[in-house]
Order: sequence, then structure tokens, then C-alpha cells
Amino acid sequence: MTTRIVLVPGTLALLPEHASLIDPVPELRAACLAAVAWLGVPDEVLADDQGRRVADALLAAAGVTERAPDADRTVLVVGNGSATRSEKAPGHLDERALAFDVALGAALLRGDLGGLDLSLADELWARLGGIPALAGLLEPGAEVSVDHDAAPYGVQWWVMRWTCGS
Repeated sequence: MTTRIVLVPGTLALLPEHASLIDPVPELRAACLAAVAWLGVPDEVLADDQGRRVADALLAAAGVTERAPDADRTVLVVGNGSATRSEKAPGHLDERALAFDVALGAALLRGDLGGLDLSLADELWARLGGIPALAGLLEPGAEVSVDHDAAPYGVQWWVMRWTCGS
């Protein structure tokens, strides 16, 4: 069984009602749309309420109407790292944020989220959404690609894709 998984951030900047004449996140938007198009129609969306709105907007913007032909299961995960990476971040600067995001990013790459500190995530304003559920989906050694890894506006965002199984 082959499973395709995509992680996108749940930032409101990706919603059409928050768009302006100048896109504040053009690289992020492009990476999200490409990843969502690659995923196809998801069997499951793992997200909080805000993340669900973002997922729906991205699926509509990408024009996704069909399942990925080579996948038995597809999952769209919405979540992001800390929102305390700078003085101007929503949660202001917290010196622990960088180390947390580096550790979370490495865990995502390894496919091992067993050591995820949910209480620290809350303190750092990480909007994890569906990320904790990845612990039961990711396989160590799964094929992974990182389409976007940045912390503009003091918020850590990833766009990642995994292919698990044969």
C-alpha cells in the first residue's frame, strides 16, 4: 500500500480573503499549490478548524479534482512550527523557538515524532494542527522532500511531501 502525505502550514495568509494586490507569501503559496496538486484529492485532512479552512482554499486554488493514480491513501496535514522566532512574531521572541523548530524539522525528516513536546509547542505558539497525527503515519526511511522551509514573520512554515510504503 502506498500512502502520499503532504504537510502545509495553516497560515491565514494563504486564504483568498486575506490576499491583496501583492501576495505576502508568493513562494509559500506556490510550494503549497504544487504539493497539494501532487497529492490529489485527500482521503483525510488532519487539521484544526483554521487549518481546515486553509486546506479547503488550497485544494480549490490548485483545482484538485482527482485522486493521485499511484496512491492507495492520501493525507493532507496542516500545521506549523513556532510563532515566536522574532520580536515581530505573533508571540514575540522566545529564545527556545529556533531549537524547537530545528528539532521538529529534523523529526519530520526522520519520520519520528515520538519526542514531540506538546507543552513546549503551546508555549511557543506552534499551531501544530495535524502534525502530532503524523507519528502514526510516517515510516522511518519514507521518501521525503522539502518544498519550503522558512520562518518569515517569525513563524516557522514547512511544505513537505512523503511517500510511504511500496
